[in-house]
Amino acid sequence: MESLQLKSGKAAILFPSANEVFYNPVQEFNRDLTCAVITEFARDVLAQRGVKVEVPGEREPVVVSLSGEQTGADEPMDEREETNGSEKQQLTETARVGEKCERGLRVLEGLAASGLRSVRFGLEVPGLRSVTANDFSAKAAALIARNAQHNGVGHLVEASCKDASLLMYEKREKRERFDVIDLDPYGSPSSFIDAAVQAVAEGGLLCVTCTDMAVMAGNSGETCYSKYGSVSIKAKFCHEMALRIILHSLDQRAGVYQRYIQPLLSVSVDFYIRVFVRVFTGQAKVKNSASKQALIYNCVGCGSFHLQRMGRRTSNGKQMKYSAATGPPVGPDCEHCGHRHQLGGPVWAEPIHDREFVQKVLTAVSVNPARFGTSRRIEGVLSMVTEELEDVPLYYTVDNLSSTIHCNTPPLLQFRSALLHAGHQVSLSHACKNAIKTDAPPKVLWDIMRCWEKTNPVKREKLSLTSPAFKILSTDPSLEACFTVREDANPQSRKKHLTRFQENPQAFWGPKARAKAGGGISADLQDRSRKFQNKRKTTDSSELKNVPCKKFKQVGFNQTVQRMKKTRKIPD
Repeated sequence: MESLQLKSGKAAILFPSANEVFYNPVQEFNRDLTCAVITEFARDVLAQRGVKVEVPGEREPVVVSLSGEQTGADEPMDEREETNGSEKQQLTETARVGEKCERGLRVLEGLAASGLRSVRFGLEVPGLRSVTANDFSAKAAALIARNAQHNGVGHLVEASCKDASLLMYEKREKRERFDVIDLDPYGSPSSFIDAAVQAVAEGGLLCVTCTDMAVMAGNSGETCYSKYGSVSIKAKFCHEMALRIILHSLDQRAGVYQRYIQPLLSVSVDFYIRVFVRVFTGQAKVKNSASKQALIYNCVGCGSFHLQRMGRRTSNGKQMKYSAATGPPVGPDCEHCGHRHQLGGPVWAEPIHDREFVQKVLTAVSVNPARFGTSRRIEGVLSMVTEELEDVPLYYTVDNLSSTIHCNTPPLLQFRSALLHAGHQVSLSHACKNAIKTDAPPKVLWDIMRCWEKTNPVKREKLSLTSPAFKILSTDPSLEACFTVREDANPQSRKKHLTRFQENPQAFWGPKARAKAGGGISADLQDRSRKFQNKRKTTDSSELKNVPCKKFKQVGFNQTVQRMKKTRKIPD
């Protein structure tokens, strides 16, 4: 079989020209981010085992602050040595990339396909003991072994040809568990979650990708429930809700085995979502799970939403008391527009990032930008993540608020300033360009929009009496919004023009077709896409008269009949 050589990171992958093994070049950001996260995870974990992690090209650690300040590099060397002295005495071994570390991490890539990600782990992530690259396809497993030898990491990367779930179930014993498990399936990871939460070591890292965004973003709520135990709904916050759905599913499955999760980083990018969580064991902590989940009441008229926790916990001295939650938080109809609510969830309602860990990853990428091809985008996304409000689930969008009352959209900085003037917190979201995360209740948001509408009036006579806009604008605002732009309304990531939302990198950049056992040239898939999509865009306008639709045919026939009746050519 003819092979192509593809370059990604430091790996050079031999890849069949036919579509026998799955590969998507646009996932380079996913692979780069994973290498960065695992490196920082290894740095933290191996330090406890007395191992120092050494990354090529990395200078003296510098804490990168979005405010423009840098700490660490400007301190006197004696003070820094004093601070890190105790740590340096404990680090008796140095782990380097490409070298086997006996006290290092055991990594599993459950669905490895070509083995590209595993080979990159071997070449770019220090402190590894072994990398098991598994795939159910025999052709893929053979390709993994070939690529590992081709890149000189055969001593680290081991090819495996098994069912991923079965392999993880076989490694449930404490001594056999993996420190890192990476699941990046074609579609949904739901069938692998149960095995994964059992096979990951205590405090280990679980990396999960979901590409079935149509299901998780509300197009098929019943399918989402069957896969993840949560009902998805169509709403502007669907991308963050998808992140919270997969976190809910992971925590729910882990709880069955007296385990719980701690999210480190959760991102929604391009056409998929990616979460990094640590898994721990503890019967007492598992009891907190119910109070970490919430149902979502979303108004179908104006888009206002409220969260209802599934459980309640209160501290009673040294003990924690658990009870059923009280609710619902809304009435039968929305208090703002009078429309009904739709119910979604349950979803994870706790923070979806560990800001301290994210800052470590951001610092490492910023001081060593040549390490990854997508360093600029990683820096932009992680900078936005560190700015997000941690304890505020979901978000609104300014354009949707304006669309609801049919008025002009206020500038983002003015709307953020109005919230800050009203005494509320506000941030952007990496998951949506026009998102507004705020602790302000919906009533405050609509009061601000009412104040904005006064200076940008809507033609009230054209509003339907049953529309959300008529009901909302019929109520006078209870606060006087101030739209004077504040300095702190513009976040640092926006001021610095970081690459936060990247444009489409290439044509046909989205999800690729599933690999076929018999191959099938990938170019044919693009030809079919061109053939069956956007048919009339490439059609000459003069040809449109030759292919009228049925409606026009019927109208033309009726008009001919009427003309013939008028000229008495046919009887009435």
